[in-house]
Amino acid sequence: MVVMMMKKMEPRLLAIMFMASLFFPSFVHSLVRHYKFSVVLKNTTKLCSTKSFVTVNGQFPGPTIHAREDDTVIVRVTNHVPYNVTLHWHGIKQFRSGWYDGPAYVTQCPIQPGQSYIYNFTITDQRGTLWWHAHITWLRATVHGAIVILPKRGIPYPFSKPDDEKIIVLGEWWKSDVEAVVDEATKSGGPPNISDAHTINGHPGPVAGCIFQGYTLHVESGKTYLLRIVNAALNDELFFKIAGHKLTVVEADASYVKPFEIDTIFLSPGQTTNVLLTANQPVGKYLIAITPFMDAPIGFDNLTATATLRYKGTPPYSKTMLSTIPAVNATEVTFRFIDSLRSINTNIYPARVPLTIEHDLFFAITVGVNPCDTCLQGIRIASAINNITFVMPTTSLLEANYYNIPGVFTEDFPPRPPMVFDYTGVQPTNLQSNNGTKLYRVKFNSSVQLVLQGTAMIAPENHPFHLHGYNFFVVGQGLGNFDPEKDPLTFNLVDPVERNTIGVPNAGWAAIRFRADNPGVWFLHCHLEVHTTWGLKMAFVVDNGEGPNESLLPPPPDLPKC
Repeated sequence: MVVMMMKKMEPRLLAIMFMASLFFPSFVHSLVRHYKFSVVLKNTTKLCSTKSFVTVNGQFPGPTIHAREDDTVIVRVTNHVPYNVTLHWHGIKQFRSGWYDGPAYVTQCPIQPGQSYIYNFTITDQRGTLWWHAHITWLRATVHGAIVILPKRGIPYPFSKPDDEKIIVLGEWWKSDVEAVVDEATKSGGPPNISDAHTINGHPGPVAGCIFQGYTLHVESGKTYLLRIVNAALNDELFFKIAGHKLTVVEADASYVKPFEIDTIFLSPGQTTNVLLTANQPVGKYLIAITPFMDAPIGFDNLTATATLRYKGTPPYSKTMLSTIPAVNATEVTFRFIDSLRSINTNIYPARVPLTIEHDLFFAITVGVNPCDTCLQGIRIASAINNITFVMPTTSLLEANYYNIPGVFTEDFPPRPPMVFDYTGVQPTNLQSNNGTKLYRVKFNSSVQLVLQGTAMIAPENHPFHLHGYNFFVVGQGLGNFDPEKDPLTFNLVDPVERNTIGVPNAGWAAIRFRADNPGVWFLHCHLEVHTTWGLKMAFVVDNGEGPNESLLPPPPDLPKC
């Protein structure tokens, strides 16, 4: 539920402001938008199986947050379920407001059953599609929703205005209780069970032996639609395609891109993409399909989820137009999409890429095994960055840093791997990592370059990495081992795509740059939830700058306690 702050004003004052807004549109700069989120259990039947699962306001996907650039969003979250809960506003920069970022034990302690917390943040220098989700255990499987940020009032899109807009949230569905799936994997030390289906706006589509209504996208001939697409899946990278139609990509992770036309888009978990769809085909029904991408020899949910694009005036019982879908290992399709992404880079929306570097970091991503006395096999799969498997603390890292609480973390996260090896070739024989709660500290406004290097340890795989509190520029990507002499010569420092989540290619690397101008503690982690669970994460500490406008705000009085 949303209630505008303006409604609380006296009627006379409200009338004056309304008249002023008609004659002087710039008079109304921003609004305060209030939402109430109740975290509750709901029973539902999907795939011919009924279960109780966690939702916000009983909705799956959850409610959409609507706002404009410069608006303040206030969300009161009340926990009515028997699990601890936090919510993360994925992609919101949270400038100086890290207390509201949401990852459990990083920027806050969880909201315990029966308790509430008010998230309060201003959307600064952002417009487009983002999303929110639970950020503790695997609750985000069903606790998530879209965030729609319109440009400032009176500011047009940098592309032709669509006739309508549609939100499409992609996800995964387990017949079992997702928390039980995680608990079972933790006890065994092995990988968790894969999902039973993918979903489009909460609908898995027809599945063998279980027929029910899927999602339908209604369109009218001649009209153009802006599709706001979110990949909310826990562990699967996904292709998205509509039979017979081209899509014009105009935005990625709430950053405008140079428009380009393509028939298949590719999203890693955590990423968002806006596309223009023109209904220019004969009246009828057309298949919408999402399929997983996997080019590594590991288990995954290989089921296709389908929906229907239906033109107004389509006769009943019309056949659905089908389309070929990419192969599950269609690496060339992913590269074609990723290589086409370029920042719009105009005077209004410049690409402010750091050209000089103060912190040059190299993070090697590994998946190994560690001893585990409580696991059934005596070992546990563990992921690491620079051989550090991150151990979550029992209190908030942000609070520990703010109040100088000793013993919670150390500041010796290694900027480079402790041992240089052939990252995508022959692997070390020792697959064990070191556990630790280690952070990396940078001064305010420092420029950072980070090369994320995939490895072939146990099995090479794509890794979508998400950085909290910032956007970054993807200045380069490639296969094999990063060459620090040759590869920087090919970096795009003019119009690289600006994102908050980047897919590190299988047995390859990705280089990103950002300016650390947001004080706080900011999480960096793989957005494959299975890898985050295994420890593939770390955090940056960014110091305050000079004066209050460059410093973290004090913690709110209702900040949850551990």
